[in-house]
Amino acid sequence: MSLLSIGKELHYDGLDIHSITLCELENHVSLQDYEYIIIHGGDGSIRRVVKILDKKEHQVKLILNPIGSFNVIAKMHQVPKFKEVLEKIVQKEVLTIKEQSYYRLNHEIFLFSAGNMGDVQHIFLSESLRFGWLKHGVAKYILAFLFLLPVHLIMTPFMLLSKRKFFIFTPASFIKKFGSFYGRVEPIHIDLGSVFHTLELDGDLVTIEEQILDIKAAGQLSIVT
Repeated sequence: MSLLSIGKELHYDGLDIHSITLCELENHVSLQDYEYIIIHGGDGSIRRVVKILDKKEHQVKLILNPIGSFNVIAKMHQVPKFKEVLEKIVQKEVLTIKEQSYYRLNHEIFLFSAGNMGDVQHIFLSESLRFGWLKHGVAKYILAFLFLLPVHLIMTPFMLLSKRKFFIFTPASFIKKFGSFYGRVEPIHIDLGSVFHTLELDGDLVTIEEQILDIKAAGQLSIVT
């Protein structure tokens, strides 16, 4: 059995593991040789890997090593430590698999979060604080939230009423839609009014050079839990 490790050199007794960087995945031609792909990183890393796999129309079971700041996907599915999963594979134990939906926003992919509201400002400021003792962990996100709290309190009601603003957060799926907030992704069509926009996708800042956004379901991931 072969496994592909993305983002970290990995060796484990009893397993054939090939390690590559995320940059090498795009041109990796033998994905069909791997039964599992191990992703080292946070939600942004998962999103970028899934985008490439979706482009290649390749489905494979994912093992997560959540070493990012928030790791929403890992927490949603309560994934175990990845070395425990590897040991189960060595011992030929049956693994539990959970399905995770992912979505398409024009040519981009996201798993649980997308928007052009306060989430963009929050991520931008948080990334500006990514240095020194703030580099790892959630402290930078908390500080960014506190710094931006007055702006959020004033602007959020107006953004919720705007047809050109939106925020999608699928863990809050109990809220189908509230103004420009979406807890569920059904086909969504948004006219931004102009081109060149910065959006937040799963904690990444992405530039979209299109006026019209079409958002819809794209597929399912298989995550080892």
